Amino acid sequence: MVEAAIQLKLLLAFASIYFIWGSTFLAIRYAIAELPPFTMAGIRFVSAGLILYLWRRLAHAERPTWSQWPGALAVGALLFMGGNGAVVWSEQHVASGMTALVLGVIPLWMVLLDATRKEGAPLTPRVLLGLALGVIGIFLLLSPSELLGGGQVDLAGAVVLVCGGFCWASGSLVSRYLKQPSSAGLAAGMQMLLGGILLLGAGALTGESARFDPAGVTSRGILSLAYLILLGSVVSFTAYTWLMSVSTPARVATYAYVNPLVAVFLGSILAGEPLTPRTVLATVVIVAAVVIIISSRARISPPKGIRQVV
Repeated sequence: MVEAAIQLKLLLAFASIYFIWGSTFLAIRYAIAELPPFTMAGIRFVSAGLILYLWRRLAHAERPTWSQWPGALAVGALLFMGGNGAVVWSEQHVASGMTALVLGVIPLWMVLLDATRKEGAPLTPRVLLGLALGVIGIFLLLSPSELLGGGQVDLAGAVVLVCGGFCWASGSLVSRYLKQPSSAGLAAGMQMLLGGILLLGAGALTGESARFDPAGVTSRGILSLAYLILLGSVVSFTAYTWLMSVSTPARVATYAYVNPLVAVFLGSILAGEPLTPRTVLATVVIVAAVVIIISSRARISPPKGIRQVV
């Protein structure tokens, strides 16, 4: 009975980071059309962080100790300021296809970084095959025009994206070994709150606050931001934080292969974008990659035992 409950939690958590995060590409596009990128991301994560923190504290979750806040700051800086901040800034200069490709390489970063640790998950041929197929699938998913955006790649934007992907992978792995509350929801709230404050600071330093006109935000922008806060952050990032503590980095990182697929299919359903044979082939390859990695017999070695989901 307990085993079945854990399996259900794993299924729901993976579904969250696969499908909800896949849908956030469209929400981010709508949101940054009306709000400056750093400011939008800062509002998103500060709001989500406060919701989670207050919810878990009111639910009598353990009070965070002073020694847990520096770790939350480090993870928040890497994941949100470094990772998400790089994405929202780069999307002003780099084609969405290139962005998806760089994000699709995050699993490679995570597995390679984890393999350098003595206690890390082993780098098996099966996992390497799955990772390679995932990257090939992302390539197949993108047409040349989508990859380059109809022109040359912006070098600064591409470099920032690569660094952002490395920051996200590093922050994800660091979170497995830092001292954190037993509640994944409380830990996620602390990380998002501090990371969001850093993003708001970046917005202020780059002059976004002076250029931002709240009167220009429409209902579509507000609804997009609300979706990103509640589902994209409160629900999905809590699931991601928990999964990083109970599964292997290779398995959790498969979200980076599935998210672009979800975005493409949503574009077809909501925006009437055509599904080509190339897209179908990419879907088959990416699904095969995920199945290979998920079914790998690489040991699952959570560093601190099974944590509470919330």
